[in-house]
This record gives sequence, C-alpha cells and structure tokens, in this order.
Amino acid sequence: MKKFYIISGLAVFVTAFTMCHKAGVFADSGYDDRMSGGAATVLDASSKAFGNRVDGLSARDESVHITGDATFSQTFVAPPSPIFTGLGPVYNNISCVNCHRNDAEGIPTAGFSNSGLLCRLSLPGQDSLGGPLAIPGFGTQLQDQAVIGASPEANVVITYTDLPVTYPDGTTVTLRSPSYTLKNPYTPLPGNYLLSPRLAPPLVGMGLLENIPEATILSFVDAGDANGDGITGKANYVYDSYTKRKELGRFGLKANTPTLLTQVAAAYQQDMGVTSYVNPEESALGQPQMSVIHGDTQPELADSLLNYVVYYVKTLAVPARRNVKDTVNLRGAALFNQVNCSGCHRPTIQTGVDLTLGPISNQRIHPYTDLLVHDMGEGLADNRPDYLATGSEWRTAPLWGIGLLSIANGTSYYLHDGRARTIEEAILWHGGEAANARQKFMQLGSSDRAALLQFLSSL
Repeated sequence: MKKFYIISGLAVFVTAFTMCHKAGVFADSGYDDRMSGGAATVLDASSKAFGNRVDGLSARDESVHITGDATFSQTFVAPPSPIFTGLGPVYNNISCVNCHRNDAEGIPTAGFSNSGLLCRLSLPGQDSLGGPLAIPGFGTQLQDQAVIGASPEANVVITYTDLPVTYPDGTTVTLRSPSYTLKNPYTPLPGNYLLSPRLAPPLVGMGLLENIPEATILSFVDAGDANGDGITGKANYVYDSYTKRKELGRFGLKANTPTLLTQVAAAYQQDMGVTSYVNPEESALGQPQMSVIHGDTQPELADSLLNYVVYYVKTLAVPARRNVKDTVNLRGAALFNQVNCSGCHRPTIQTGVDLTLGPISNQRIHPYTDLLVHDMGEGLADNRPDYLATGSEWRTAPLWGIGLLSIANGTSYYLHDGRARTIEEAILWHGGEAANARQKFMQLGSSDRAALLQFLSSL
C-alpha cells in the first residue's frame, strides 16, 4: 500500500532502520525500543500510519500486497452484479475498510455503513466442537443490515450511563457504561440469548503475531499464579473451520480465531455475507430470506483475492514508537512495569522463523500483549463464553500503535466495545486479574499518572 516515511531529522535512526531491513533482524541498541515491529517497522506518524506494507518485499509480493489492499477497500454489492457481487442477504458492512478505517479501528455505532461494531450471539452451552451454540435463524453473529427484499436480523440500540470514578487524590473521571438492546428482530429471539459487542481492532503487525511460536505463548501461562501477582492467563484453543482441527486462538477479541486466513474469511462471510473457499456457506443459510439471492455464485470471493487480502493484512507494518528518550516517557515506561501492566501487556516477544517472509522472521518485537485471555472482571464481562474463554475473559490487546489511533481515525475508542474514549478510561475499566494494576495506577500521583499515559501514547 502506501509507503510514507516521516524522518524529521532522525538520520541516525534511518541508518539503523535501513540496516535492520537489510539484515532481516535487529540487534539491541539505543534505538531498539523504537522498532516496535522489528524489521517490519515503518517510520510514519501520519493518519496513514497503519496502512504501510513491510519493507523488503519482492516485486511479485509487492504486487500481491497492492491487489490485496485494493480488494480490502472494495465495496461489495448484492447479486446479480458481474463484479464484487455476493453482499448479503444480511450483513454488517459493505467493505473491510468501512470497519477498519485507515486499517485502524472501527466506530462503536451500529446500523450504518461506517459502523465498526458488531454483536456476537449464542445460546447458553456449547456446540459439538466446543464453540458458542448458534441460535436457529440467527447463527452466532447478528447482521443488522440487509439487501433490498430482505430484513435485518435485528436492530442494535446502544445507550450509555455515566459512571464516575474518583482517585484517592480527589480527581474524578467519568466513564460511560454501555447497554445493548436488540429491537425489531425479523423473527422472535429466544429469551435466554447471549450477546457480545465487538469493535473492529487495528490490523498492524498481524503477520508478526501469527508468527509467534505457540510454545512462547504457552510459556506466559501462570495457571497457579506462581509469582503471586494475581495474573494467570489462559490459552484459548478453538476449532479451525478450514483445517478441521483445534488450534491455538490468536486473533479476535477473545482469541477465538487461530489464523489470518480463517479470520479474514470469517469476516467476509459473517460481516458481508460473502462466501469463499474457506467458508462456502452463506451466513444466512437456513433463513427464509435466503430466497432473495439470485443464481449460484459460490464461492463469491475468488480464491486468489481472499489469499491476496490475507497477504495484505499479514504484511502491514507496525508504526515506530516516538520520543523514546523523552524523560517523561522513560518515567512512564518504568511506572508501566512498576504497577505491573506488563504482567499481561508483555513489551517484548521474539517471533519464529519464516523463510518466506524475512521482515517477520526471527524478529524481536514490542507488541505489548501475551495473546492470552484473562479475566477482566465483571465490569467488562459480556457473559458469553467463546470456546475456552469465559464470559469475563478477553484477549490482551496489543498496544503498539495505540498512540496513533486518534490521528488515524480522527477519534479513538478503546476496549472490546469502544466504551472507553481515552486510554485512562480504558485502564479504569480493568478488573479481575488486572484489578491490582488498576489500583496501583489509581494510587499514583497525578504527575506519575500523566507520565504513564504519555508513555502509552508514544507506543
């Protein structure tokens, strides 16, 4: 996609950055912390910071990335259009980029073409594969839009209630607590349905996260809380609909998807109603409104285009950190570790070897995640299990690029449903295994809290 470097006099950094790309790995140095994605780092702090490809691709691979980018941005339409057909009959959005604006996050609204929020649905219990139990006529995801001749499965109404939080020093912050109501279902919903809102997350560094060895992720599990910090963590093992086996979950807000291929294919099928060789059945299969689909166009997304979009997402670079030598940021980084935010948001991980893609192979990266699911407390609970993840457990969100979300999106939202409008609000929602870290953060003086928040904004 775009390659836009903001250098601003960082001559030494540029030299180190170039050397890193030539080597495919980078050594520890005074500039190490800037290289969030190792060799897959890009020097861009603009509104397009999340949309750069990794450096060092061959001409052919660069062409695949560019084609994947174009397909990612493509609007799909209802049959019988001759190109990019297959939208619906029910759906959440009409293109990938409408949810992931500038390859970043979505907007926590519903029922509009620029919405980036969707709702997972299920019944209590598990299906035969250990996953969420689908609701007849609705499946496991609510589609709140529909093509002409069909009806949305239901409309989502979001309301917020103010929730004040007071620091020990008397400072008050107002959180907003969301409530979700489904109205006008096309057919009655069972009274015991479970609902989980999910906001589209940023896409940078996905190839790096996929390349972290499974053994490394499992090493972060502390099932018995041996170190006594209150943090345990859990690996979520989920069923891969393509490989037909259980695999480690890495993607999705509950680590409920194992690979980029299944993540992208499921988004096309569930979010847009577009089928592929990975998910050849319509999301609305079995619904009466399937009759509005004309002709047999399965699969609706060409195999090559699906693979190109997967490659596009896999090769998105990570924006570099800024101002890493700033004294306030250095103090904030120390406080981040002191209050044990790093107990889940692990700063540094080594990726595995990938002989097909040098920039993500054997890289020392700074994603600030452990890719495990953790109990985040009742305040953030959706009460909807997803494979091994319980109704109060969520995957640790990567923090790289978090300080650029407001630039990339115009406004920024945080947490699984976008309820938090600032990083500070997101911290104050943390509970469960993160309750001790939140409490320690609240007990800091105002200048120390500001330093920690400034550090996070530099990521």
